[in-house]
Amino acid sequence: MQVDLSGTSALVTGATRGIGLAVARLLAGNGARVVVSGKSVDSVEQALLELRGQLPDALFSGAPGDLTTPEGCSAVAGAAGDVDILVSNAAFYQWKPFFELSDEDWQNLISINLMAGVRLTRRLLPSMLKRNWGRVVFVASEAGFNIPTDMIHYGVSKAAEIAAARGLAELTRGTGVTVNSVLPGPTASSEVDSFLTEHAKTHGIPPLEAESHLMNLIRPTSLLQRLAHVDEVAHMILYACSREASATNGAALRVEGGVLRHPG
Repeated sequence: MQVDLSGTSALVTGATRGIGLAVARLLAGNGARVVVSGKSVDSVEQALLELRGQLPDALFSGAPGDLTTPEGCSAVAGAAGDVDILVSNAAFYQWKPFFELSDEDWQNLISINLMAGVRLTRRLLPSMLKRNWGRVVFVASEAGFNIPTDMIHYGVSKAAEIAAARGLAELTRGTGVTVNSVLPGPTASSEVDSFLTEHAKTHGIPPLEAESHLMNLIRPTSLLQRLAHVDEVAHMILYACSREASATNGAALRVEGGVLRHPG
């Protein structure tokens, strides 16, 4: 499938590393003008430096801001303008037993994992509907269906994100706008090598066995039996953002390596 996003503009949040950075690279590589959002000015500038070095002919701009606040969301949306594509990827996770979770822990995750996407969509979706074309993608998680006992608040925030995307899709009925969620499973971050080295030391296993040991420990039902690569997730998001995905709306698109055992 040949994806051509020439003439479109996109805002990607949490785009300074990991999945978000890979998505920004793919969207720009397929013709979109991409606004890179991250929490700090320094992190956004570093991401822009990397992206422009890789894709010197692509069009990038930055929109730093704290998406945990209404003011931060408003500033980022204002800097981005009336984009055609919103990829709401900014998120935070925290390993913590349920009985140790404070109200603040819950609120922190909900503010970024759910409300950032809600606020940005509230700001940006109307112009997409007016133009009769647009794409909104919430980067959720398989944890929204498979709630982890060691971070219940994260799973609940992702379940809410999936539900929000489905509800927002109902507002696009009969238009050229779509709203979908994408559900990654465990994915290798930029710090994965040091993380796996530490995991091997903690469990007294050879470094080469660390990844498979981790997967059997945290997601034993995985058919992939390894961490996904960020580009593998980003390609699913690219599809959801494409013109070719015009009949995919209100969907929870799974790229979780078969962790979820139910077929739907």
